[in-house]
Amino acid sequence: IFHSVLLSLHNKGKGICSIRNYMGNMDMNEVDHFMPIMMRMEEDADSSPLVTHGSAHFLWIKHRNLYCILHALTMLRTTAWLPSFCLSYHVFKEYFKELEEESIRDNFVTVYELMDEVMDFGFPQTTDSKILQEYITQQGHKLDVGAPRPPATVTNAVSWRSEGIKYRKNEVFMDVIESVNLLVSATGSVLRSEIVGSIKLKVVLSGMPELRLGLNDKVLFEITGREKSKTVELEDVKFHQCVRLSRFENDRTISFIPPDGESELMSYRLNTTVKPLIWIESVIEKFSHSRVEIKVKARSQFKSRSTANNVAIMVPVPSDADSPKFKTSTGSCKYLPEKSVVQWNIKSFPGGKEYMMRAHFGLPSVESTELEGRRPITVNFEIPYFTVSGIQVRYLKIIEKSGYEALPWVRYITQSGDYQLRTN
Repeated sequence: IFHSVLLSLHNKGKGICSIRNYMGNMDMNEVDHFMPIMMRMEEDADSSPLVTHGSAHFLWIKHRNLYCILHALTMLRTTAWLPSFCLSYHVFKEYFKELEEESIRDNFVTVYELMDEVMDFGFPQTTDSKILQEYITQQGHKLDVGAPRPPATVTNAVSWRSEGIKYRKNEVFMDVIESVNLLVSATGSVLRSEIVGSIKLKVVLSGMPELRLGLNDKVLFEITGREKSKTVELEDVKFHQCVRLSRFENDRTISFIPPDGESELMSYRLNTTVKPLIWIESVIEKFSHSRVEIKVKARSQFKSRSTANNVAIMVPVPSDADSPKFKTSTGSCKYLPEKSVVQWNIKSFPGGKEYMMRAHFGLPSVESTELEGRRPITVNFEIPYFTVSGIQVRYLKIIEKSGYEALPWVRYITQSGDYQLRTN
């Protein structure tokens, strides 16, 4: 991928350390050109992650005032290398919690050890922090006997899971989480709607189990000729490395040996017109004597058997408003002057219900005409035991050669993403 690779860390133009010159033929002084280039980019408002100086190319990530810089003489398939570069940066954060100049200086030995394992001769190798922590410890433990060996997780086909894991009670917890992104115009039409979903696992299983997951996937139902009235068409599906992609492509079977503990198994997206789950109407009325009244009506547009929890409706108000007074049919209100909004909190909002809120404010600026109607109302919420797309886990099979009993648990959650409603 690279003919020569040099990885270094800088803070405000001052070199902290050059971590590795992987192939030995890179001029160590090339990095001196990086910060002047960055200063020019800031002036031009350019923030490209790839910059060039002569024959040298720089890939960089900035965290606060710390730059993690990779530079090379020639590059091929740069986009294939960039994810591994980002992963090695996150490995540092996993080890040191806070990635600061001080944490790098205090852990030079660990940094060098990590980069020797993350890359081999400039090629990406092991980037899973859980696996790295098995044999690179900050205490520097050494084997008493024999030559050092990498753990089996580095050399076997299942690099994301260690062997010999044992639990008294074997369980799998699966969360199907969907976020709704929505933008509604002031006239009530849906301008943008999108569902972004993820399936997250918490695995408490002994040994090397194989899991098989079945969803009401539209493509699968078409392949098998089954009724497809209650199916979903998943787009932009991304899987954890543990999923056997060839099998999914052949027959849409999601088969995998899971990582131990918590992980994200897959993510997906649906570009579909979503009926607003919580509908908001608002009226702003300005009176004489420097006074304004805002009336807000909130209606839940999902079935009565579901309930939205921790609903927060953020209603914009004029920036010079003061002396707030509120009246609500449910919940409570508070004025957040630093954000120029009223936050209406409803702890429990059952489906098919409608609530009202009125807010009165004084306007010290008599001539003020700023009612901030252009800013949209935003809504935050969470609806358990419900998915807006209708995705369902049809089965979750757990197969392990010892034949132990294992319990699968599945939970569904729908939550707000970027959920906005414009007002007149």
